[in-house]
Parts: sequence; structure tokens; C-alpha cells
Amino acid sequence: MIRALALAAALLALAGCGLQPMYAGGGSGTVARGLAAVDVPPIEGRAGWLVRNALRDRLGAAGAETPRYRLDVRLDDQLEGLGVLSDDTVGRERRTLRARYQLVDTADGTILLDATAGSDAGIDVVSSEYATIAAEQTALENLAQEVAERIVTQLSLTLRQQDR
Repeated sequence: MIRALALAAALLALAGCGLQPMYAGGGSGTVARGLAAVDVPPIEGRAGWLVRNALRDRLGAAGAETPRYRLDVRLDDQLEGLGVLSDDTVGRERRTLRARYQLVDTADGTILLDATAGSDAGIDVVSSEYATIAAEQTALENLAQEVAERIVTQLSLTLRQQDR
């Protein structure tokens, strides 16, 4: 009984806080439809291919619509050596992936969003060159997913504000 009253009070307090679900309406909601209407042109390089595919996977989940927006993305992928060992070899690397992106309304060319997103990962350099290269590639794949997720979150917020 006390639990039920506490739950009811919590639900009433939550309803009064003004929070609204981001994806209200599911796949037919305004944010989901807006995301599905974003076209992502090809992005240069391997990192660009990975980020574009990750973006298209996330944006196209609501179904295909006629593109109303274009997402222009420029990437900066850096791999730098850190942690020099006593024999003057690199013992650790840092891979950084940064994206500068703009959401453009294709109807009139208005830039609705101009922002950046990025992430980085540490990589251990081991005696096996193959293992190090594989770790670098895996880090790039993970960073592409992370950057794409951050971009889509910001796009969702922007499209939600456009709807108001």
C-alpha cells in the first residue's frame, strides 16, 4: 500500500516536471521523421565511410523519406604516439576522431546546426605489428560509432526544437 502511494506520488511529480520524450510517437513522430529525412553525402576516407554508414544506420531506422535536410560532415582522424619506452619505441598510441558537421535545410540552404563531435581511444602498441594494426582499426570503428551517436543526438535535439 505504501509502495503504491509512493509510486503514484513519483509519477505525479514526474508528470509535472515538463519533461517530454524525445521520440514521442515512435517511428511516426516528428523527430523520427525528421531524422529519416536527413541525407548524408559521402565522407572522405575510411573513417568517413565508417561514420557515414553508422549515421545512415541510425538515421534510416524510421524508414526512407524524401531528403529534406543534408548533413555535411568533415572528419579529422589523428593517430599519435604516446608513452615512449626505454628503448625509444612507442608503447601507447592515441587515436582521435573529430567531426565538424552542418545540418542544411535543402529547401532554402539554411544552416540549422553547425557543431562538432569527437572521441578518442588509447591503443597499446605490442610486439606484433599485426595486433597493433588490428587494434588501431578496431579503435577507428568504435570511434566512428561513438561520433555518429553524438551527431544523431544533437540532430535529434535540433529537429525537436525546429518542431516547436
